[in-house]
Parts: sequence; structure tokens; C-alpha cells
Amino acid sequence: MYYLDVYNFLASWQLFPENGTYEFGSRPKSGFYKIEMMETGKHLTVSINLVTLEDLAFASQYEVIPDGEIYPYAGGDEVNGIQVKLIDSTHFETHFYHAQHTVISVFHEITPKGYLKVVQKHFREGGTELTDTELYHKQMSVLPYSASVSGAVIRPTEEGVIRHHALTAMEEQTNMQLTQIRQQVELLAIQAKEIQMRKEISMMIYNSKLNFAPVIGQVYYLYEQDDGTHQLSMIGPKEWGPRLPYKSFVSAVKLLADHTWKEV
Repeated sequence: MYYLDVYNFLASWQLFPENGTYEFGSRPKSGFYKIEMMETGKHLTVSINLVTLEDLAFASQYEVIPDGEIYPYAGGDEVNGIQVKLIDSTHFETHFYHAQHTVISVFHEITPKGYLKVVQKHFREGGTELTDTELYHKQMSVLPYSASVSGAVIRPTEEGVIRHHALTAMEEQTNMQLTQIRQQVELLAIQAKEIQMRKEISMMIYNSKLNFAPVIGQVYYLYEQDDGTHQLSMIGPKEWGPRLPYKSFVSAVKLLADHTWKEV
């Protein structure tokens, strides 16, 4: 059975961007590498998601049968064949072909520390070879393999495979929930910062000289005077002409319904 040799690789893996070396591509900001066994027990699905330093997201996915045979590949014009060879329970390699010539070779290794090391070799015309090396850590706390070279690799039973799929599903759900909570916390932090800014500008205005009753929704102009105090005015800085009668213009502000002020 294929899963006996690939079991150690079946997981979601998170990239260590700072630990990679890149000759063909540029260093990504973050990334995930996911290897799954399909229900057929023969096909592997490999999913790769990367986010660049410019926050551009790229994703790719392909299915393979890890039996060493070359199969047609419909992933693009530059590749029309794919082959996966299982070396042992901690090594396997994938080769992409075009017109029977190898264009990309990807070597997967479970390191002694339990990381996934992915080495991609890109073969260009003229014999040029460019290599990208990436290191991933497993997203699950339970490692189905030995953490040392001398240790014996754990061989899974059918029950272990079922447990693996259950743990993978649990991990995906909890990661999604944690992401949602983190996004909510980030939104609350932004809202708290905006409220704090409104509070600070409101305190500045209510401590300034007010010669009129402000109207909710109207825009006014806050100035700093020579003595360091502030003055709220209905006249904008451009309306004063070439000479501003104050030390400096601070900001245009609007009175909100809750009687706080917002910079506009």
C-alpha cells in the first residue's frame, strides 16, 4: 500500500520563509504545502499556496500516483508529464517532463528534526540549473515519524490513517476559527485606535476657544495659536488669504452625533 511509505508526509506544512534559499523564484512572505491521500488509496493530492512580499497569492494543485510511472500532466504548456518515485518512508521525488525532458525535479525529505525539506531544481535551456530550497514545519502536534535518524519510523495501521484524517480535519477547522478570531481582534484594534484618535482630537477641541455652537455633521477648522492654545473656526486655511492669523493649521474636523470629533 502506498500510504505506508507516504504516511509521514500526509499533513499540512507551514513554510519557514527565512530558512529558504531561492535562485529561480523570489522569497515568499508565507506559504503552505499540503499532501493528502485520496479516498482511492492510490492518488496523492499536493496543494501549494504562497503569498509574496507584495501580498500576491499564488496556488497550485496536482494529483499523482506514486508508483514511478510517467503520467500525462495537464497543468500548462511547459509541462506535459509527471512522475512520482517513492524512495523510502522519508524521501520521495517528483519529476515534471516536457517532450520527455525533465524541466523540474522536486525532492521531498523528512529531516531528522521532523521538518519537511523541499528542493526544487529547475532545468533551463542551455543546461542552466536553478535551485529553490524550502523548509516547512508540520501543523499538527502529533508526529507519525521518528524525530531522529536512528529511530524507527512508525508504520500506520488503518486505524492510524483514519485518525490522521480526523486530526487533519480538526486542524483545518480550528485554524479557520483562529483566523476568524484573529481578524476580529485586528478589526477591534483598528476601531479602538480610531476611537482613541477621536477622543484625543475631541479633548483638544473642547479645551479650545469656542465662539459659536458647533452643528453636528458640519466641518470646522482647528488652529494652534501662538500661546499654544487652540481655536476652532468656521473659516478654512485657504480662506484667510496669504496671511494666516494663527501659528498653524491643525486639521479639518467634523462633529459626530455622539459629540466626538473626527478628522476629515
